[in-house]
Amino acid sequence: MILLNWWLYDKDIPMSTFRLSLLESDQDYQAGFPVMRELRPHLADAAAFAAQARRQGEQGYRLLAAWQGGEVKGLAGYRMQENLIYGRFLYVDDLVVTADARRHGVGGQLIEAVRDEARRQACAHFVLDTGLGNALGQRFYFRHGLLSKGMHFCQPL
Repeated sequence: MILLNWWLYDKDIPMSTFRLSLLESDQDYQAGFPVMRELRPHLADAAAFAAQARRQGEQGYRLLAAWQGGEVKGLAGYRMQENLIYGRFLYVDDLVVTADARRHGVGGQLIEAVRDEARRQACAHFVLDTGLGNALGQRFYFRHGLLSKGMHFCQPL
């Protein structure tokens, strides 16, 4: 289990503590649902979200949360994969930080914690996708050492 404490400087609060831990219980998923809805507004309700995350968990999906007190302020959903392009790699499915916690280092701490997990799991690469129109996200990823390598294509069926 990943359990880390990060002390981050915050302009409004002299010192804020963010605790990183994997979501595991129904209560954890309930707390994380409003945050995930900021990224995935099509999600219907907390119970459906928890059920889907648990199904994905059977395929190796993990959901790392940044907690401040009893509130989830950020989430990073990821899984280990392997293919002929990257070899063994960690893929980030979801990365979101609440609007009030942005610019306080939470996203960077989530990226770094997940990147560290990729290293522990002997992954050769750290991979994520983002929308073409997500210029702010792209700037954030560049600042954290990620480089654009291609385009992602999909087709609804």
